[in-house]
Amino acid sequence: MSVAKKRPSPVKSRLDLPSADLVVVKVGSSSITSVSGGIDSAAIQRLSDAVGRAVKNGTKVVLVSSGAISAGLAPLGFDHRPGDLATQQAAASVGQGLLMANYTAAFSGHGLITSQVLLTAEDLIQRQQYANAFRALSKLLSLGVVPIVNENDTVATHEIRFGDNDRLAALVAHLVNADALVLLSDVDSLYDGPPSEGAQRIPHVRSPKDLTEVRIGSVGSAGVGTGGMVTKVQAATMASESGIPALITSTVNAGQALTGEDVGTWFDAYGKRRPLRHLWLAHLANTHGRLTLDAGAVRAIAKGKASLLAAGVKASEGAFDVGDPIELADAEGVVFARGFSSYASNDIPEMLGLTSGELREKFGTQFERPLVHVDDLVIMTNGVRKISARSAAV
Repeated sequence: MSVAKKRPSPVKSRLDLPSADLVVVKVGSSSITSVSGGIDSAAIQRLSDAVGRAVKNGTKVVLVSSGAISAGLAPLGFDHRPGDLATQQAAASVGQGLLMANYTAAFSGHGLITSQVLLTAEDLIQRQQYANAFRALSKLLSLGVVPIVNENDTVATHEIRFGDNDRLAALVAHLVNADALVLLSDVDSLYDGPPSEGAQRIPHVRSPKDLTEVRIGSVGSAGVGTGGMVTKVQAATMASESGIPALITSTVNAGQALTGEDVGTWFDAYGKRRPLRHLWLAHLANTHGRLTLDAGAVRAIAKGKASLLAAGVKASEGAFDVGDPIELADAEGVVFARGFSSYASNDIPEMLGLTSGELREKFGTQFERPLVHVDDLVIMTNGVRKISARSAAV
């Protein structure tokens, strides 16, 4: 049973983690599995010990765990991660049950019940599925359960998926209004260059400007994951942008991290809570087309306070439907925003350059609406994606 706690103060530094009310912890495939050996039960036990102690101390924890695909490879006789989606789905279907069996056994030693929550990107960007996911996780947490979340790899498609569980964890942290996000992998911290070249640990990131000159590594050598330090930094930045601080460290350091010790790299929270579908649009969405804007429209849209009207659009590229994510670019082809289109691509060419009055007169009142509404825009400034300030939370 969890210890009753007073309402905690906001988590502003790693020192506040032990008093956090709710933390999302993500662990990578290479920390708990291998291609040849499948699940590392000892590693899962150590992680469960660290999380179990935090829960006993009164902190609710949602665990986002990779590893389903790699856990299923050895039982199916594969010696490497398959490249085709169907085989990955089959491996995930086998591995997810094995993974949960290990977690269930490990957490039961602490008197804790676990649950399996499998999500797709659609579950976090469609209003009804979002509400269902929120209710399910909230109820599980209120019952003292440790929810174990993974992407639903068995049914996810290339077209709409998270791509890695680091960014899924950032979205889940946003979904449950977590106090902090802890991202665990094989690397103990973010460094200012390759550790093998004598690079120095970066203990604290106050804003994305602190990372301007940092060389960040990609997927490691274990061969079972899809992320790497790049996606962890992206996920930490996603969380920070939406008001949730984040910590990147190694799975070995999980216990120290959750007790507030000086391990890993801490990312300050600097943004405000935003709609989940807009975070997805900014960081994960596969765009289906592009609109090129004139200089006046670029200036107006870049302020984040105006909708995109047909009068300011010079050209349309790609094939997309109503509601599809598209890019907005200036005359030089520089993409400075993303948005959800209010029209299908085949409707737009005849609308270009026309005012709202001209559109009404030529096509009818249904064509007076903006091509992209201000509430459906994500503005990207100086390489940092920002959400339109007028957007309301989902």
